[in-house]
Amino acid sequence: MSKATYGTGNLSKRGKKWYGYPRITKKDPVTGGKVIDRKPIILGSTSKLTKTAARELLAREIAKRKGWFKTNGQMMNDGSVTFGWLVRNRYLPLKEGDWKEETAKNKKGLIQTNLLDDLAEIPLENFSRFALQLHVNKLAKNCARDTVLQMRAYLKDIFEEAVDQDFLVKDPAARVKIPPQLRESDKTTLSWDQLRGALEAVDAEDRILLELDMSDALRPSELFALRWKCFDPDESCLILIETVYKGKIRPWGKTKKSLGKIHIPEQLALDLLAWKKLCPDSSPEAFIFAGEGGQFLDTDSYRKRVLKQLADLLNLPKLTFQVIRRTIATLSQTKGHVKSTQGMLRHTRTPTSTDGYMQIIPEGVTQMIESVNLELRKPSASLKEQERTGDPDSLRRAVSRRRTKHSKLTPIDTKS
Repeated sequence: MSKATYGTGNLSKRGKKWYGYPRITKKDPVTGGKVIDRKPIILGSTSKLTKTAARELLAREIAKRKGWFKTNGQMMNDGSVTFGWLVRNRYLPLKEGDWKEETAKNKKGLIQTNLLDDLAEIPLENFSRFALQLHVNKLAKNCARDTVLQMRAYLKDIFEEAVDQDFLVKDPAARVKIPPQLRESDKTTLSWDQLRGALEAVDAEDRILLELDMSDALRPSELFALRWKCFDPDESCLILIETVYKGKIRPWGKTKKSLGKIHIPEQLALDLLAWKKLCPDSSPEAFIFAGEGGQFLDTDSYRKRVLKQLADLLNLPKLTFQVIRRTIATLSQTKGHVKSTQGMLRHTRTPTSTDGYMQIIPEGVTQMIESVNLELRKPSASLKEQERTGDPDSLRRAVSRRRTKHSKLTPIDTKS
């Protein structure tokens, strides 16, 4: 049975939830008379809230509705607040200030396609951990791994915001798990010989463009934004000052470390100088690799016109700017330290380079295991010391006794 709450309403336990029935007098806009609003409020789970705590929540909510005190909190969920309303009117306005224009468009599109299309009209009170887990599992069947992880993160962030703004008492997304079977993202990499073959199959301009892209692991947005004023042949370097994206010039890069001075090999700098003498426009503001009308090249068009045809011609599994960047990051493991790879890719964090781009080279693993085993089979410092002092036999006798039980195993080749 419901129980009165100090003249402010009634508290009732229904199933596994506490329900509050406020008693708020309002003016009827039609008749002008007084009416009592007793629409129920879901206060929370009975396993999480004691009766006293539920009664206090009801009293606080009624006080807010009656305007007895000022608060930045919102009224608790009464069924009228849907997931779509919360995302569009509370979550996105708070996040847009942290996103750049293009980033905001991409993120809104992902949220619309993967979350709002299915969940927008559902009231917040109807969400449970089980329902959200089912939705994430559904995404895992149709979407790539990165998309599923991103959508799970957005769900957790959205419902945390709902709790912070007092639309919910309990966060249903707090314990939503990552599905065990996820579609792996594309991890295609090529070999040095395949990269050489691609460079040999194109004309001079495309060779310089692709060799520059491969040598410095440039993003296409950086590569196609290069102007002749960015090229310093004396210092053998390029200065990245802007990027291009979807037909627009942007004075910023993907990360804080994206823009700045980058080294180019001396021979490649000479090739750029030769191309400068042959290109249609070598003025400072002209693009180094220009399209029709002197405009910068379009990434999608170049990928279809050049890279796709190269992949078909050379029988490559795939050839895109992302594959080139991932390949260079992977093959660079044999050329220098991982921090050097991070610097070449211009990533802010090392894990972005190691986890997102660098792939395992099986031959490198084999070589490492062989090297480790060779180190293990070298004479120990103790044996060398015994040999130096002139009494190695005592140590060898001790080792021999320990080997008695496994006499058929090949002994480590120590010098007698």
